[in-house]
Amino acid sequence: MLFVHQLHKVVGKRAAAFESHIRDGWMPLLGDGKDARLAWYFDLAHGSGLAYRVVTITAVRDGPAYLRLVERMARGDLRTWARDLDGLQHESHGRVLAPLPWSPPFPPLEDLAIGGVDHDPTMYMEDTMWPFPGKLRQYVEAAGAVYRPSLADTDARMHMSVALGLETMPGAGRSPEVTLLQQLSSLPPLIALLTQDIPPEVTGPGSWMYEALDLRDRRRSRLLRTAPWSPLP
Repeated sequence: MLFVHQLHKVVGKRAAAFESHIRDGWMPLLGDGKDARLAWYFDLAHGSGLAYRVVTITAVRDGPAYLRLVERMARGDLRTWARDLDGLQHESHGRVLAPLPWSPPFPPLEDLAIGGVDHDPTMYMEDTMWPFPGKLRQYVEAAGAVYRPSLADTDARMHMSVALGLETMPGAGRSPEVTLLQQLSSLPPLIALLTQDIPPEVTGPGSWMYEALDLRDRRRSRLLRTAPWSPLP
């Protein structure tokens, strides 16, 4: 399985039309084939970054399926849809990512809805890290062995779990690069994180936040909110 992650810089006055173009166009059009499905549609949470930013994550069966999807957009049945999308956004940045060895199982493509979904919005924290050169594999192993289990600690500050662990494919974005999509199950810990200093026991020697600095010291976090119709909540 591969994942196409896109950050869309949407034209402000066309935001509703952009959402409709994905919901009523991209999602069902992918459903006409067996190669790919829209997995998530996220809005950047208000007040947490630049306005009118949307993140979409499309699940693709494999490399050949990705090439067929590109062909459909360049010369096939998705060409008109892709052209019209350009009028709704200033630009978009895309990456092709592969799941990490310890990433949670992802549902079969056939199980992803292509319409008719209605659920409450869910909050996610998307963390992207850039390990030091030559440290990618070591960082991935440490994140799986140390960081992911720490999220299950009932005393942890953040109530969240990894929904998807990904690394950018070579030549398909910045590399080395790791992205963790983490679902928040409780908002009060997030509020505490935003309003209070992180205690020394969380950031000091022996903690993940401290020891991971030997492997990377650049990280970007985004707060994302699913649309009520997003195939995955």
